[in-house]
Amino acid sequence: MLQLAELKTWCQNLTEQYQTLWRRLDLARKEERVKIIEAQISAPDAWNDQAKITPLLKEKRCLEEEIGEYKKLEQAYTDMQEWLVFADEGEEEALSSLNEQAEYLHAFLEKMEMAILLADETDHMDAIVDIHPGAGGTEAQDWAAMLERMYFRFADLKQYKVEILDYLAGEEAGTKSITFRVQGLNAYGFLKGEKGIHRLIRISPFDSSGRRHTSFASVDVLPDAGEDINIVIKEEDLRIDVYRASGAGGQHVNKTESAVRITHIPTGIVAQCQNEKSQHSNKESAMQILKARLYDHERSLRDAAKQADYAGKDLISFGSQIRTYTMQPYRLVKDHRTNCEKGDVDAVLDGDLDYFIRDYLLYAHEQKNKG
Repeated sequence: MLQLAELKTWCQNLTEQYQTLWRRLDLARKEERVKIIEAQISAPDAWNDQAKITPLLKEKRCLEEEIGEYKKLEQAYTDMQEWLVFADEGEEEALSSLNEQAEYLHAFLEKMEMAILLADETDHMDAIVDIHPGAGGTEAQDWAAMLERMYFRFADLKQYKVEILDYLAGEEAGTKSITFRVQGLNAYGFLKGEKGIHRLIRISPFDSSGRRHTSFASVDVLPDAGEDINIVIKEEDLRIDVYRASGAGGQHVNKTESAVRITHIPTGIVAQCQNEKSQHSNKESAMQILKARLYDHERSLRDAAKQADYAGKDLISFGSQIRTYTMQPYRLVKDHRTNCEKGDVDAVLDGDLDYFIRDYLLYAHEQKNKG
């Protein structure tokens, strides 16, 4: 248990964090919105139009739940301040209670901060992740496989479910390409910041001379809205190609034309799947991926900045990376957008991404507010 001087310093830090967060919550605006909704649903003829009243009731329920959480947070802060006064007056039992209350408030602040940072319309959705190695053959393909494992381990830690939609193994080792779905609450919100070029610096296990190599791989992350995607796809806008799957997969996969590639002609967006045994299953999976990519494309077109980003994809090469993983001559993982760093490279590659995710979400929130 912390002593009084240490607790007072911690309580001061928590107070600053609380005050910053409280300004973001904008409780007064939400309470005013509830009053407006209550006036609307109290109108004499309001319940005659169910299509109009249902979303209002849903919004009111969500707002009231949020307000309830805000009130709990406010009470937790008030309780901490009261225990601080008692502890300062020398009451022995108050010191233990203050310690417990500070821990409770800290956890509550972390929870509320994450709720704010994951407030976009797609953050709650599942995620579809694509990984592709850059130039460099086996070395780059091995790096793609390392990233694949990193995200699989991250999903395990979060108790998310992972479903491989498409996979192509490297010729000698590693991964040539992989597409997989991560299913769980806020999966897309947590993983969206992983989109970009990832750079690895290490002594290559494939180089007999023991030289240091730099490898690149691209990661793309899409929100998977499932059946909620309101995308109209015309049959005449699709070109569907079937082909024989390559790589490991057994005799059936390699002897029949079960793999499916679907091209959306107006946009040029392509989705493919060869992981399933039947052509029908591969076509269904490819259509799911295509819908997610078209959905992301439509969202990008609604925002000029995202549109520019979509049109100007970075090359998988030097100068375009969002994060660098250095294993030699020193050990460090650095995110170039947030300047967030971590020296335990093994832990990061084993799925410990929370530090980077939180910093990216804070960074993205600040950038959005500036815009």
